[in-house]
Parts: sequence; structure tokens; C-alpha cells
Amino acid sequence: MSGYRRVLLKLSGEALMGEAHFGIDPAVAQSIAAQIKTVRRDDVQVGVVVGGGNIWRGLAASSKGMDRATADYMGMVATVLNGLALQDALEKNGVFTRVMTAIQMHEVAEPYIRRRAIRHMEKGRVVILAAGTGNPYFTTDTAAALRALELDVDILLMAKNGVDGVYDADPRKVLTARRYLQVSHQDAIERNLKVMDAAALSLCRENDLSIRVFDMNTDEAIARAMSGEAIGTLVSSAPSIVDDGEASA
Repeated sequence: MSGYRRVLLKLSGEALMGEAHFGIDPAVAQSIAAQIKTVRRDDVQVGVVVGGGNIWRGLAASSKGMDRATADYMGMVATVLNGLALQDALEKNGVFTRVMTAIQMHEVAEPYIRRRAIRHMEKGRVVILAAGTGNPYFTTDTAAALRALELDVDILLMAKNGVDGVYDADPRKVLTARRYLQVSHQDAIERNLKVMDAAALSLCRENDLSIRVFDMNTDEAIARAMSGEAIGTLVSSAPSIVDDGEASA
């Protein structure tokens, strides 16, 4: 049985691409759905926030001259496409699901209403939260932190694509980079450890929300994280510890 009552899973759009360079790999969506189904058997209530970087990156488009607000709204729409794909995969696995969006799209999803989202989860439905916060200039990381707090989850799970936790330097560039077993919100902010964007991380720190960062590509990683297994790195108010077991200065 899981130690968690309710969790929020943050999936990047890139995580849905698999080995492709664009779009959605149905096999990846099915794998995620099967793992969520596993923890639903233990009555863990699940919310999911999806990104849209596999389809559109608003910040990249704005850097090439597009109006930033317009580019960000397009990115929000991309997250809805991903949410619908994940809903399809979940329902093919027999998991009842609701897509809720911060931008109203009545024909394909419900508008996000906090109390309704909580009620859906209490009834055993997985709630997929799309369109970010509904506002430009805010990332889906910030949306994940905000929704996690609104929905009173036990933990925010950050599923990374090929990154197995939080390091004290970029492990792809620095061979001596060390992975944290756990790191404090404050250290993550001060050392710019790229857990999530600074606004989202500050929101988690101010409200003492723990975050687990892990590589979703390892065996059954999503199910293991949702079940409370200590994989990856825990970001919390506790002191930082690197993987050699020594407290970080």
C-alpha cells in the first residue's frame, strides 16, 4: 500500500515523445497510463499536470519575434492535446479520467474548478490538468506547484526525461557532479539547481510542499514514486544530503 493519499504528477511534454523528436508516442502514453492504473488499485488519488514542449514552446517562439502572450497561449493549447492523449490511454486501461483546463474548451474538457477537481479524485477519477494556469508568462512547473497546493496533495512528483534526480552540477557536462538524495528548497533556489523554475520552487518552499524528482524512463518509475518509494531526489524543508551520505554544506 502507498503512504500517499493524494499525489500530483508533473509530466513534461518531452516525456510523451519517447524516442521521437516531436509529438506523442502512443506507447509512452500507454506505459504512463498502466503505471497510474497500478497505484489507483491502492486507492491513491491522482492528479496530472502536463506540459506541451513536445508540440510547442512559447518561450522559443517569442525569442524569434512572436508576441510572448500569443506564444504562451499557443503552448497552453498544446498541453490540452497532450492531456487528451493521456486521457485516451488511461481510459483504454480502464481508468476513469477527467481532463480539466484553465482555458475553457467545453467540447473536449471541463473547466478547472478546484472543488470539482477534488471531488473527481475522491470518486477515484484521475484528473488531468491542462492549459497551465491559464495565464501567459507562467510555466507548467508553476501550474503544477499551484495545483498541488490547491488540491492539498501529499507530494508533487516531477517526472523527468532522462534525468534521475537533482545534481550539484550538470551531470552531462561535469563528470564529478553528485546527485542529492535530498535537497532543501532553499539550497535548490540559492544554487540554481534547475529543479523547476524559480517561481514554482519558491511557491513550494513558502508552503512547505515536498517535491520528488526522478527519471520516468527507469523501470516502473512513476508507479514506484507514486507508491512512496524513495527514488531520485526529494526536495523538501529538510537539510540537503548528497549521495555519499554526507550533509551538504
